[in-house]
Amino acid sequence: MARASAPSPVPRVADSDRRRTSASVVLRSVLEHGPVARSTIARLTGLSPASVTDHVARLAGLGLVREAAAPGRSKGAGRPHVPLDLDDSRFVVGGVHVAVPFTTVALLDLRGRVLERREFKHRGTEPYEVLARAAEGLEALLAEAADSRPLGVGVAVGGWVDRDSGTVVEHPLLGWREVPVREVLAARTGLPVHVDGHARALVNAERLFGQARGSRSVLHLFAGNVVDAAFATHDEVHHGPRSQAGSVAHLPLAGGTEPCECGRTGCLQAELSERTLCRRAREAGLDDGDNPMRVLAAADAGNPVAVRLLRERARMTGRAAGLLLDVLNPERVVVTEVGVLFREDCLAALRDEVGPERAGCVAPTGFRDLVLAVAGGAVALDVLYRDPLTASSESN
Repeated sequence: MARASAPSPVPRVADSDRRRTSASVVLRSVLEHGPVARSTIARLTGLSPASVTDHVARLAGLGLVREAAAPGRSKGAGRPHVPLDLDDSRFVVGGVHVAVPFTTVALLDLRGRVLERREFKHRGTEPYEVLARAAEGLEALLAEAADSRPLGVGVAVGGWVDRDSGTVVEHPLLGWREVPVREVLAARTGLPVHVDGHARALVNAERLFGQARGSRSVLHLFAGNVVDAAFATHDEVHHGPRSQAGSVAHLPLAGGTEPCECGRTGCLQAELSERTLCRRAREAGLDDGDNPMRVLAAADAGNPVAVRLLRERARMTGRAAGLLLDVLNPERVVVTEVGVLFREDCLAALRDEVGPERAGCVAPTGFRDLVLAVAGGAVALDVLYRDPLTASSESN
């Protein structure tokens, strides 16, 4: 009597995890090196040629990669090597960044390039109204990009953001507590929504598309109205329990003079906030508004008081960067701070404070005035590049 054949084994979770990880590695290789041959991907990733071919077929079937223009005639025998490139013509992701004075909405392609963006000044900070306006703005952008298919929406917010639940746990400057951002925007847009803190979002943007690509460890220091930081090592951003990592608001800054609501003096948040910069500018008679770009414009026009304020803030930002360098010792430090982004003298002041032996590892973000739009989109793009097989199918 013939023995019944054994049933096919059920794939283990580890096998599916391995497939997702390998697909991610292949897609990242195409992003970083494309147009690139399959054989080169195999060499760069350590995957077998057969595995690379299998993953490329999956990714091409999902519309994420394509064969580049046909090469010229091969000089040798056999089929010529057709390079692969990212297919950035089909899909977009939505990006939302909620700042204290306004919300930025944007569409980005798969290379992290901002295709369209709009800003909405807050009429109030009631969270559901702010999110409703963001959803309306995204819908308008997507209607104008009818030829592209949205893969999802990324949301970046300052304060304490729990990535796993998609919730803004606490944002003191907006007055938000336990706001279910993912739930609200998913219901409004009908798309997958991913939420994270803006410093962590920008670390991911720098790893994927910016200056930190290829770095083993990177720190991002964000000094806007909210001051926070994020740290990534070996391609993993540290979140900590309920995503509380990166809260540096109340670290003491040597030489700081600004009173903090916590009762101390010289906390990073109080000293470096753009609110502090604008208040000091108003006190000096420079500006009656609340926009740090006006202080920058005054400095660019040669106003010595504006120049002094921006250089002092850059030096204190450099002092904060040096403090975090001492603790974390990252390979690269990326800074988002208005003076450092747009003025060489402010960047020099920051690097002087860090010190000559470490100044070379500190640089401003390359996204400049697009940084908020990129932050939002990067949250969704990080999900895609970590798990392309799932993320690209969720939007179907």
